Amino acid sequence: MEKPNPLEKSAILKAMLEKFKESLLSVMPVSLLVFVLSITPWVDISPKELLIFVAGAFLLVIGIGLFNLGADMAMTPMGQYIGQGLTASKKMGILLSVGFAMGLLITIAEPDLTVLADQVKAVMNGTLLIGTVGVGVGILLLIGVVKIVFHIDLTNLLLFFYMLLFCLAALLIDQGKGSLMAMSFDSGGVTTGPITVPFIMALGVGIALTVGGRNASENSFGLIALCSVGPILAVLALSLVSKGHLDYQMADYSMENIFSEGLFMLFFETGYEVGKSLFLVVVFFFILQFLVLKLPKSKIFQIVVGIVYTFVGLVLFLAAVEMAFMPVGHEIGAQLSAHNPVIIIVFAFIIGNVVVLAEPAVHVLNNQVQEITGGEVTKRQMMLALSLGVGISIGLSVLRVYLGFSVLYYLIPGYVISLGLSFFVPKLYTAIAFDSGGVASGPLTSSFILPMVIGACATMQGESAVLDFAFGVVAMVAMTPLITIQSLGFKSVMTVRYRSNLAIKRILQAEDDQIIYFE
Repeated sequence: MEKPNPLEKSAILKAMLEKFKESLLSVMPVSLLVFVLSITPWVDISPKELLIFVAGAFLLVIGIGLFNLGADMAMTPMGQYIGQGLTASKKMGILLSVGFAMGLLITIAEPDLTVLADQVKAVMNGTLLIGTVGVGVGILLLIGVVKIVFHIDLTNLLLFFYMLLFCLAALLIDQGKGSLMAMSFDSGGVTTGPITVPFIMALGVGIALTVGGRNASENSFGLIALCSVGPILAVLALSLVSKGHLDYQMADYSMENIFSEGLFMLFFETGYEVGKSLFLVVVFFFILQFLVLKLPKSKIFQIVVGIVYTFVGLVLFLAAVEMAFMPVGHEIGAQLSAHNPVIIIVFAFIIGNVVVLAEPAVHVLNNQVQEITGGEVTKRQMMLALSLGVGISIGLSVLRVYLGFSVLYYLIPGYVISLGLSFFVPKLYTAIAFDSGGVASGPLTSSFILPMVIGACATMQGESAVLDFAFGVVAMVAMTPLITIQSLGFKSVMTVRYRSNLAIKRILQAEDDQIIYFE
């Protein structure tokens, strides 16, 4: 195998330092908020817990940096090579089969889903939940590939699937299983995380560029949006046929497990789970490489190195959130809500604005959006819209916990507005918005925000109400960017229309002596 030259090593080192800088700026706001709260009378965090949190934040910075580098070197190229190679072969059956298989495997490897499954294992078998979600993603990814190849309108597909989704939700409520509904909606948000997003987005780009067409860049978006709907439909269907009494028990959010079992066991168990999940994806890719892709050795070497970075980054990331961010998030939610519900609502809005900065998949999406749109949608605009949307969604979620009402009172109007806006904004903004909704609800949402809201719910409504009122926050995080980012598109349309009308008005109001008449 060819060895990389020193210039390539230097480029990797430079890219790594840049990724560490980005991840430091991402994690710092969340960490500072936790420290500020720790010195207020509202939250009591012990020095030992703060020390563990500092160590967790350090690991999180390293983990996010390595993961983002690995995504650039491995996950994104893998998706694009598969998309281009299989589409160029013009074998539709193979393309669809691989699309389903990769959707299933990449979902099983998704750490966000594992975090959610661990928190709801008292009411649903974790392996069954992960498998069901994987099948849902696989089917909708298959449909997404068909959408790209045949240039099917994304808005029409989303309208159909969301109508089906709410019909299933209504049936679930009618059967008296409404408690499972919020968890079903959350499963769609956690699916599109740090492993899934780079691969699926690149797969869409690879297929769209190979198929071509006038709107190839626009056509490449929308896969994440469809893959977010699949798990919700699958888990709702599973919930409809499930039997038995629901007896929810909260997961253990204390740090005592870290003290008793030790860091070595935490890293070993996390590494085993990540390695087992990534192994399936890697093996499948190399089978495709041997049979179809035939990539040169230099590209394979880059992908192998990127996979190593991805593995190490994910292990550090997941270990950090389990040892520090989940326990601290739960403790903050419980203590703030016990002091004053208004404080926890305000804090939820603030933390929502900054927590999205630490989501690895968000940076992958923002970079690809800016590149594909040619700077029409900048990384800064995307981040501002996502931060505002996530902040509002988490604030509203805690308000729902306090008042105690169904998440459908948010989701139905929210999706009506989102789908309504899709008829008035450029289709590119609609596709980006629905992709962004799935991306915003990443690992920190399920491992910091969800435990925080669960802690608040247990304090304000009791542990028995957690399944009804705490779950659904991930679905809210996934929904609000649909509105905020499409609002960017609506503003763009109105600005262009206003300038056009103003220009026409100035021409019509021009003075007569500025016009030359010919006899």
